[in-house]
Amino acid sequence: MAIRENFTYTDMDLWLNEKRVTEIECLVPDLTGVARGKILPRGKFTQERGMRIPEAVLGMTVTGNYPTEDGGYDRAISATDRDMILKADPTTITMVPWATDPTAQVIHDCYFSDGRLVDFAPRSVLRRVLKLYEDKGWKPVVAPELEFYLTAKNTDPDLPLKPPIGRSGRAETSRQVYSIDAVNEFDPLFEDIYDYCETMNLDVDTLIHEIGAGQMEINFLHGDPLGLADKVFFFKRTLREAALKHDMYATFMAKPMAGEPGSAMHVHQSVVDVKTGKNIFSSDDGSAAPIFKHYIGGLQRYMPSAMAIVAPYVNSYRRIVRHTAAPINIQWGMDNRTVGFRVPESGVQDRRVENRIIGADANPYLALAVTLACGYLGMTEQLEPTPITVASAYDLKVELPQGLPEALQLLRGEDKLRSVLGDRFIDVYAAIKDLEHQEFMTVISPWEREHLLLHV
Repeated sequence: MAIRENFTYTDMDLWLNEKRVTEIECLVPDLTGVARGKILPRGKFTQERGMRIPEAVLGMTVTGNYPTEDGGYDRAISATDRDMILKADPTTITMVPWATDPTAQVIHDCYFSDGRLVDFAPRSVLRRVLKLYEDKGWKPVVAPELEFYLTAKNTDPDLPLKPPIGRSGRAETSRQVYSIDAVNEFDPLFEDIYDYCETMNLDVDTLIHEIGAGQMEINFLHGDPLGLADKVFFFKRTLREAALKHDMYATFMAKPMAGEPGSAMHVHQSVVDVKTGKNIFSSDDGSAAPIFKHYIGGLQRYMPSAMAIVAPYVNSYRRIVRHTAAPINIQWGMDNRTVGFRVPESGVQDRRVENRIIGADANPYLALAVTLACGYLGMTEQLEPTPITVASAYDLKVELPQGLPEALQLLRGEDKLRSVLGDRFIDVYAAIKDLEHQEFMTVISPWEREHLLLHV
């Protein structure tokens, strides 16, 4: 569900007046998932519906640079640095609970001057995939599970991260998976997080301590993919703000600490028939429908080519390592957490598959778009999955790209994903990731200085 279900512009204005909002943060999620935009006074927001920001805001690397010498990028993004027109989505209006003065925040969609959605904007890419489902009479349902680390403040990027100090005055030195007491070490922080999320209507469900020291997981209630992507986008921002208030950092890096497990965004997904309201993954007799296997077949066939989207940074591939609580291949199994695609035990209406490959560092709009795109292609092409894996998949061969250059090569070469996600999106996205990798390669790591400086 959306944050404000069925809200119109009129509803939004009444709500802003009721809350006595004095300023509004007008947000656009960029390709990294960072919130871009403008902050407007309340009166200006009413007058300036359809505000503008440069199109290139959606074409930046995580370091703020532009791949201006890439042919595909140059064809997609205007060299004249033209504007996009931003229009607020009233269903996303919510308060900024950490602000001193009454402040609201609202997500905007990006449009060209002729009224078309900017096709390489993350929300537009997800809308494009959802339209394919709508045309088939299907409605996808998702439930993200988002892992993250709490760390002590670290102002020197050359120093390793450390777990934060809890209320006991000590930092974790061992793994405390599912420990209630370990979560309670940070009670003041999590009380703020739950209060913030309630104020913002984010519908978070359970909180658990994950495997790593200082690693937590928050689960979201299942619902509409666009609404859930908005909530994950808001949650990341909210968690970082709450952590800073308590003198610590929160990070969604895929692998922030050496020797600790990485962080994922596991996504449970099913598909409902719009007319009947039934889960199409289940047959009338309660067994798994053939189309369920086709969906899994699509994930297996196309997810390796989509890896650059769900593992978007050089750091992302440090997580995809054997025996580190992350999948290394595209196998599937029943209630098997070692595979890439897990089928949980469930009832007939709840039959679903969990994509465990996606990293916590992925843009939520793009991650949901691409996993649904893979499943869609599997259903429409009637792809068959491999035999089910009943043992540990960690002992099987690696089937996923092991680095960003390999992943980008696969992404650029997969015409089916290009047709579903859009040519211009693939061109812009791949160009940005190429440049990010080039920037990374200019940095010399501590490992290189330690082992190569005097030994080679």
